[in-house]
Amino acid sequence: MDQIENSQVLMARQPIFDRNQKVIAYELLYRTEDAQGHALFANSEATSEVILNAYTSISDAGEVKRVPAFINLTRDILVEQRLPEVSKKYIVLEILEDIEPDEEVVNAVQKLHSEGYRIAMDDFVYAPKYDGLLKLAHIVKIDIDALSMDEVRQQVNELKRHKVTLLAEKIETHEQLESCIELGFKLFQGHFLSKPKVVKGKKIQGSQVALMQLIQELQSTKATPERLEELIIRDPALTYKLLRIVNSAGYSLVRQVESIAEAIVLLGLEQVKKWATLIAMSSNQDKPEELARSLLIRGRMCEEVARAAKLTNHGSYFMAGMMSGLHAMLDIERETMLEQVPLGDDIKEAVSLGQGPIGQVLRNVVNYENGDWDLLPSDLDGNIYDKAYRTSLEWTQESMQAMYE
Repeated sequence: MDQIENSQVLMARQPIFDRNQKVIAYELLYRTEDAQGHALFANSEATSEVILNAYTSISDAGEVKRVPAFINLTRDILVEQRLPEVSKKYIVLEILEDIEPDEEVVNAVQKLHSEGYRIAMDDFVYAPKYDGLLKLAHIVKIDIDALSMDEVRQQVNELKRHKVTLLAEKIETHEQLESCIELGFKLFQGHFLSKPKVVKGKKIQGSQVALMQLIQELQSTKATPERLEELIIRDPALTYKLLRIVNSAGYSLVRQVESIAEAIVLLGLEQVKKWATLIAMSSNQDKPEELARSLLIRGRMCEEVARAAKLTNHGSYFMAGMMSGLHAMLDIERETMLEQVPLGDDIKEAVSLGQGPIGQVLRNVVNYENGDWDLLPSDLDGNIYDKAYRTSLEWTQESMQAMYE
């Protein structure tokens, strides 16, 4: 039996957005020891609370808040009522599409509904046999990828007589998002944020190029505080933000730092690299904060996996993870971005082709965060990836919170 099968729960999260592309919940994607979801709910109340809190707490404009978790239920868990003992306002229970809505299931859902749980129907396609469950459901999820837009419209019309909120899932493009908004969907889920709204002939702005040059310089073993200061002071906004960060409460300095060179010495090159990257990711105000957050999580997870696997040059793994989605932030094609941004060949090959040691880790991390467990290598150490993911969630939340101190 492979190592993943023997490991503890593998768990990742996928955001659920409202019409303003703000995160209002996360769906928890998990793979357990017995493939039935038992392990996730076998924990004590405290452990369940800790797990859910770690995966559903985010920093939104500097404010730490918790959003609900959508949790998939198998028939066994549903009927046997084996649920985590956590506040009902923080979980939404998803009834999977392959669960037959017989009397036993409807009675179980009725009990959960009466106890105050919110119910969602997953991958829903209407049939009269679901009428009993629809009376109890709060949210209905429709798989946009599995239906034509005409079929989606039919589903929406059929559900109008039921008092449910519609969630469009597996949205891959901004065009699909806009069509679903027009049809009346209120919630949205999918990979549309990771793809750019391409503007032909668009170039990276000069200030963004300068920031990328700084990040590239930070990769060099010959980088000096003086050379870095020379690059940083070209961008007044970057200068201001770095000084604000180093003078924030998080560093508890006894005096104010007034020069960039002094800030670099106090922070250290690794910290400056991460802060410069964070500022780069958050500089585009037109993009949802979740996009920056997800790329920072990916970058840090690549770095943590590299460190745990005793691979060299951890910083390059961080850069590859972050750069793998930067084109969506800039609204240009990936290849155009890689041509304009100064990066090492190993990072470019990892991002564009998935090649080399960095590319292999990047592929595994992307598959992990998407919950594509079957695409992970059979000899992958699930414990390393699980720990790296949780560490990355915490680091990104703390980092984004510090940006607003």
